[in-house]
Amino acid sequence: MALLEIENLVVEFQTASGPFRAVDGVSLKVHEREVLAIVGESGSGKSVSMLAVMGLLPWTAKVTADKMAFNGRDLLKLSPAERRKMVGKDMAMIFQEPVASLNPCFTVGFQIEEVLRVHLGLDKAARRARAIELFSAVGIPDPAERLGHYPHQMSGGQCQRVMIAIAIACNPKLLIADEPTTALDVTIQKQILDLLMRLQAEHGMGLIMITHNMGVVAETADRVIVQYKGRKMEEADVLSLFESPKSNYTRALLSALPENAVGDRLPTVAGFMVDEAPVAGAAQ
Repeated sequence: MALLEIENLVVEFQTASGPFRAVDGVSLKVHEREVLAIVGESGSGKSVSMLAVMGLLPWTAKVTADKMAFNGRDLLKLSPAERRKMVGKDMAMIFQEPVASLNPCFTVGFQIEEVLRVHLGLDKAARRARAIELFSAVGIPDPAERLGHYPHQMSGGQCQRVMIAIAIACNPKLLIADEPTTALDVTIQKQILDLLMRLQAEHGMGLIMITHNMGVVAETADRVIVQYKGRKMEEADVLSLFESPKSNYTRALLSALPENAVGDRLPTVAGFMVDEAPVAGAAQ
């Protein structure tokens, strides 16, 4: 049984000019201990798809699906209270822009301990001990001291490690990482990716990696879904995708890698691939 199974997910937002379909019939599965990468340019519906799974879209968004099941439970039939008990505990998400995702008014220690209080019911001493353990596990130096720091007192890389510690605090079965290395320098990016892959292997989590970076895909993924304009264009195991892409859009993404630059000119992807259609079977 798949850990997460989605069939024909559609997400629409109301705009001044009418409904806008941000996600258009996306289907996917992810299993325990598997790393699934969802790749595509900005605006392709990657993050919106996963925010719909987490139940974190605004109430104005219209979310429909033929199936949306996590660990055998129908997410579409859960009450808001049941969904809140699951989100942050059984499935968790690392958001883009870690500094913006953390509350600037509270210490990072308070924010991780709050997760442990709400979902695990730990007392104050146990929460602090677990928070120190988690900060140590994600490589934050002097973890006991760092608990008393506010987000602005920490670097971007340290804030990202705090976000990862919060996400894994309750040992989730599924972890969604949304552009986890955005705005970090190359050295820190490598450290964060290595950390995520180590934690995924140690805890046996299913991991969904949302990215527009094909290098991250090559380094981390077992399978890859390529999205474009809200639709799933192609799905393949990572080696097949790089060696024999079936979709014109996938080929365009791969041709735009920096190593294909000519002189000082970087390759680009066409703004609108109007005639592009999903590869046969991609929606399954």
